[in-house]
This record gives sequence, C-alpha cells and structure tokens, in this order.
Amino acid sequence: MRELDRRTIEEVGIPAVALMENVGRAIAEEVIRWCRERRDVSSGSRQGAGSQSESPGDLVPAVQGDAALRLEEPEREHWLVLAGKGNNGGDGLVAARYLREAGMRVTIVYAVEPGSLTGEAALQREAARALGIPVLVHGEDDVDFTACTGIVDALLGTGSRGAPRGAYAELIAAANGSGRDIVSADIPSGLDADTGAVHDPCIRARRTVCLAFLKRGLAQFPGAEAAGEIVVRAIGIPALLCAQQNVSTFLLTEEVLRTRLGVDTARRRSPDGHKGTYGHVLVAAGSLPMSGAGLLCSRAALRAGSGLVTWALPGPLLPPMAGAAPEVMLASATAADWHEASAARVLELLAGRDVLAVGPGLGRFEGDGRWLRTLWEEAACPMVVDADALNMLAASDDLDAWKPRQADTVLTPHPGEMARLAGLSTAEVQRDRIRLASEYAKAHRVTLVLKGARTVIATPDGDAFVNATGSPGMATGGAGDVLTGIIAGLLAQGASGPQAAAFGVYLHGLAGEAAARRRAHPASLVAGDIIEAL
Repeated sequence: MRELDRRTIEEVGIPAVALMENVGRAIAEEVIRWCRERRDVSSGSRQGAGSQSESPGDLVPAVQGDAALRLEEPEREHWLVLAGKGNNGGDGLVAARYLREAGMRVTIVYAVEPGSLTGEAALQREAARALGIPVLVHGEDDVDFTACTGIVDALLGTGSRGAPRGAYAELIAAANGSGRDIVSADIPSGLDADTGAVHDPCIRARRTVCLAFLKRGLAQFPGAEAAGEIVVRAIGIPALLCAQQNVSTFLLTEEVLRTRLGVDTARRRSPDGHKGTYGHVLVAAGSLPMSGAGLLCSRAALRAGSGLVTWALPGPLLPPMAGAAPEVMLASATAADWHEASAARVLELLAGRDVLAVGPGLGRFEGDGRWLRTLWEEAACPMVVDADALNMLAASDDLDAWKPRQADTVLTPHPGEMARLAGLSTAEVQRDRIRLASEYAKAHRVTLVLKGARTVIATPDGDAFVNATGSPGMATGGAGDVLTGIIAGLLAQGASGPQAAAFGVYLHGLAGEAAARRRAHPASLVAGDIIEAL
C-alpha cells in the first residue's frame, strides 16, 4: 500500500492531499451510515448492518454520493475523532470536517501536540482550526469519552509497528473502555495490517473503513474480529497500479474464481454427458474406529459432481458399510487393518480412476510412511492428501528424497497438521497463515489448503486466496473429510489443483452457511448437513 500510494502521487500525479480528502470523506460517510443503521435498530424498523448479529470481519458494499452525508437530526450525534500525528491522523481530521458539515457535533482529540503534525496532516490541522472545530489534547485536557455518541479511530495506520505505546496506548484503552461505537480508519489502531495479529492494546472497532484495497490483516483472525464490519472504499488509487504491483494475495470471491482462476462457477453439465464424463474418484480412507471419515469423504465427492466414487477400505469394514451410501462403490483394500503392503492394492484399484483422495480416518500403522511414499511416487493421477496421511508426510524424515509428483497434489491440513508439516508450533502457524501457506506451497510444489476460519489456499506459483465463506457451526468433526471429498470430486471433473482447492473451499463454506440456516442453532450442525446442502 505504501508503494501504491507513492506511485499514485509521484507517477500518476494525483496529489497526496487529494487522496487524503477522498479518504476523509469516505470515513465520514461510513460514520453517518453507521448512525443511520444504529437508529434503525434502536427503533426496531430493521436489523441494521451494525447489529450484534453481524459476524466479525463481514465485508459490506460501499455507500457513495452526496446522500451519504445526510443524517436526520445530526445534532443528536457527538463524535470524538482520535487523531495521531501521521497520515492516518490527517485522514481523521478530514473526516471531522465532513461530519461537522453534516451538522454533527465533533471534537478532535490529538494524541500529540497538534504543532508536531507535518505535511498533509498539518494542512488538515489548519483547515479544522479555521472552521473552529473543538480540540482537546491528550495529557493536557480532560477527555470525557462517556459524553460522546461514537468515536473515530484515526490514531495509527498501516505504517505502525509493534504494540502502541504512551498516549496512543492510553487513548486506545480509554476508547475501548468507553462502551461507545468505534469506527476505525483503514485498520484498527494496534492491529498488524500484514498478519492480523492484535497487539495489546488494540482498538475493538464496530466498523473499519478499509481504504483502497483490503489489507491482509483484516482478512485473517484475530484481526477480522477486532475490525468488526469491514467496508472497502475506493480513494482514487488506480486499480491498474495494483495489477502492475504483482499483488499475489486475493480475497476469494466468485469473481476471483472466474477471472483469476478460470473456474466455471456455474458448473455447467453437458446435455449428452454421462457418469464417465465427470470422472471417477478413489477414496483410500477409514479404519474400524473411524469408519465415518471415508463415508463422508466419498459422499461429498459425489455431491460435488463426480460421476463415480469407489471407497477403498479395510475388508472388515465392508459388511457394516454396505448400503450406508448406495451410490458409493466399495472395494476391499486389505483383508484386515491397513498395512504397508496394501499400497499395492490401492494402486491396483486406482487403474482406470482419475483421482486419489487419501487420509481421512486412516489411523497410523507400521510402515505407513513407506505406504504413503509408494502412493505419492506411483500414482500418476491428481491426489488429495488429508488427515493421517498428512501426519505420515510430516513424520517422514526423507521427504526430500521422494520422487516429485507430476500430477496436481493438494494438501489440506488444519493448523495442528500444518505445524507438524512445517516443524513449528500451532501458535506460530496461526501467527502468519498467509505467508506460511504460500511459502510451503511454493517450496514443495503443491496446492496447500490451510484450514480454519478464513481458510487460506496457496498455489505452487505463490498465489494465495483467502476464503470468507463459512459458518462457526462448521467447527465439527468430519467437516474436513467433507472438504477433501469436494476437492477430489472437482479434480475428477477436470479442475486443476488450485481451481479445485479454491472452488472446493468456497463451496464448502457456502454449504456450511446454508446448512447452519436450516438448524435451530449453528451448534447443531454436523458434517453430513454440509453434504446435503451442497
């Protein structure tokens, strides 16, 4: 963003003060929209976007135009604008002017002596002074946070590093403790814009007005929670510059799926197609204690559109699983439990099939690393690796000696499995999910799906996609097995690894949302509900 700012000003010729003017107006418009919605909720006329029912990190459309600055009875509102000494503070000062013009009562609260502001922020300080907007200075004047109706957080922007200190920390703590609604400019002060890490203290916003482009830290937790509802507003930075900047991280939307990944999101079916047209998935999964994992994976592959699915499972599981899903074909992979030599049988079953999904409910067994290596090196078709197969991969100390796979390979770890793969703690994985997933996928030439809230899909080329679909109700056993089946089913229909992984995650989340709406409470959601909602 700093480079895009620089290029817009120096190469395109748009003055910095013009960009700041656009930013301040966008913030003011979103404050006014917040006030309208809050009043609508309190009057019971409708459920506004700022209600408690909204999920943290929700992205909403922008409101633009002169009407966006109108508010009935604006004098009922009194907003404090917390201004730092940098450009973020200057943005807040512009917002204060527009709010004042709209008829609202506004007080500017400087974190530092106003005379220390420089550049465009100093110009905005003088404009606010000329208009007679009341000013308080932290440390010199008493600030009564309980006397206001809302707070604009314009203290720290994307250029800040580390935990806020001094006056900034004190103002953040006071704003959070006031109980008043907070609207943040670009990012909540105290949040790491790159990773989503939340420092102590950090503003807890009800709405964040993200400027120009969504910041990575707002697309990942815990940053998304601190940001509240997120609105992305254009400020005059040309989109062409973003493309020239080789940005490689994207919010996963239907448009991105179509334009960036070339996915047919309509999933059109040929009028003269047949079951062979849409591929055949072989699922190697399940064990006596965890038989349901293979069943969920197989059913999900069918619901995702695969023409045929065969489930390779231990012989003792055949009788109890027979008829559990009549559409799924069953094949014995071993006479008893899984063992090293059963890899040959899986490869035999793979002949004439298009995709191998391996791992759900397998358990661990003697020689399992060599079992997986055989499949990894000799299966010529695309492969989805999940659950215990990922743990086998992580436990292999000779992974660099494995023959590289030529076909698409998709790994689907949750944070604990990713920690084992990367040799890190789970906390370290969660600290910077996008960077870690991208680096691992590029280094190992795989497509990596780092699961969790805001799942990250990283491609072998280094691109990353952050998914925003899903429901908290999906935190239930078997949901990952369903995702593995969906991805395998899409691969069987001819999608590439990145296409199947990204579209699969997106569909998985949409189905989870739909399934949650059908239940009395999201906590009642089970993995099978996700399959039925596909």
